[in-house]
Amino acid sequence: MRPLLLRPLRLWVTPGRRWCSAGPQIEVRVRFAPSPTGFLHLGGLRTALYNYLFAKKYEGTFILRLEDTDRNRLVPGAAEGIEDMLEWAGIPPDESPRRGGPYGPYEQSKRLNLYHDAVQTLLESGAAYRCFCTPQRLELLKKEAFRSRQTPRYDNRCRHLTTNQVQEKLTQNLPFVVRFQLPSGTHDFQDLVYGWTRHDVASVEGDPVILKGDGFPTYHLANVVDDSKMGVTHVLRGEEWLISTTKHLLLFRALGWQPPLYAHLPLLLNKDGSKLSKRQGDIFIQHYAQNGYLADTLLDIITNCGSGFSGNQMGRTLPQLVQQYNLGSTSTHSALLDLDKLPEFNRIHLTRWIDNADTRAQLVTQVRTLLQQKYKDMMCDTEYIEKILLLRRGHLCMLTDLLSPDYSYLWVRPSVQRDPLQRLSSEASEIGSLAVRILQDSHNVLNLEMLNRELRSHLQQLRATKYSTSMKVLRLTLSGLETGPSVAEMMLSLGPQESIARLRNALSC
Repeated sequence: MRPLLLRPLRLWVTPGRRWCSAGPQIEVRVRFAPSPTGFLHLGGLRTALYNYLFAKKYEGTFILRLEDTDRNRLVPGAAEGIEDMLEWAGIPPDESPRRGGPYGPYEQSKRLNLYHDAVQTLLESGAAYRCFCTPQRLELLKKEAFRSRQTPRYDNRCRHLTTNQVQEKLTQNLPFVVRFQLPSGTHDFQDLVYGWTRHDVASVEGDPVILKGDGFPTYHLANVVDDSKMGVTHVLRGEEWLISTTKHLLLFRALGWQPPLYAHLPLLLNKDGSKLSKRQGDIFIQHYAQNGYLADTLLDIITNCGSGFSGNQMGRTLPQLVQQYNLGSTSTHSALLDLDKLPEFNRIHLTRWIDNADTRAQLVTQVRTLLQQKYKDMMCDTEYIEKILLLRRGHLCMLTDLLSPDYSYLWVRPSVQRDPLQRLSSEASEIGSLAVRILQDSHNVLNLEMLNRELRSHLQQLRATKYSTSMKVLRLTLSGLETGPSVAEMMLSLGPQESIARLRNALSC
């Protein structure tokens, strides 16, 4: 049996164009085609990202197509949520249900006429046939297969109905589905990741349904029709679809259409090798967005553990991912995702966002919103929030860290009693007085180096109190905490006036 790959085997990809060894230049067009039966999760985001990277690397087009033909499993809001999350992640489609495009509509439920036309073509050529088997008969076949310890499969009974028998059943208005007649024999095709693959599909499964009784196509037919009608040139999808690709290529051949090139991506697994499950509430992208993770963090970690890139470099931005992505270096090994490293990834990207004036302004707005939600109508000065972000850059893993008890002193003046301070040191009042004097002498010109130097110089002169104990007194006075950032950083964060007020209130100095 001749190979199913109808395109020439050699392929050159150049910016903006895909060159084949025979034929004209063709614009690269790829698609992400999820089913809106659930919300976007990490595995789906990874597939979408790889398609986006491939499209942008070669100045092609990234399409979002919603495969919503399984009407019984649709989840309300999932379709909108998928596109929302792609936009949040910074990888918006060029063509989609929301954005439109020249090959719309981009929901399969609105393209039924195209599938019906394709089915009619297959019926007329004899490549497909109507199947009138009842659900009861199909269930009996399944039970019999289980009893004999065989894989359940349709026995292709209706393939052998004569034209007159089919017409008689249609006259009786008997319900039917349409099945694709699988050719016998082994069929080869070349996957861009897994190489040459060979399947004898007809020997292990029955003829697949391509049009259901409700008039909606199955995935096998719909994705073939849409990939052809939308001019898709490359299909990058999960490894789980590798075994179905032979059926899809046979459908392309039966319809007389040129298929796209296929690249199946290895699975994204948990770090213990188990499958990501939608039952894990923390694999959905909304979970990370709502909990304050940056989109850059998710894009970085799901590519860091996979292939298609050289090395496991942390902190890559989307433009760097586009530049470095190489489909040809994708391995067939599953990618192990270590979500325990997510806070560290976010710390790296959050630090980069703080360093950049434009993205820092976005963070200031987010922090203000978080503070208003926690402390109700608190009004925080923009410059003050920005100062806090700059002082804590490199230490914060999440913006929400700033709402933790360790940082509450930044937003609310703590209630500190004099007795605990006196228990730490009998010189507590003198320690506070020295700190106030340092702050007053600074004339509002503060920096960490100066404060640390002055504090050490003055407090080491105390007779009865060690320097480390003096720091505990000042830290407890300023923040109500026994551990935390350095006293100098606290003073710098709060500013001289607020620091002096807290020292005087607690120590009467």
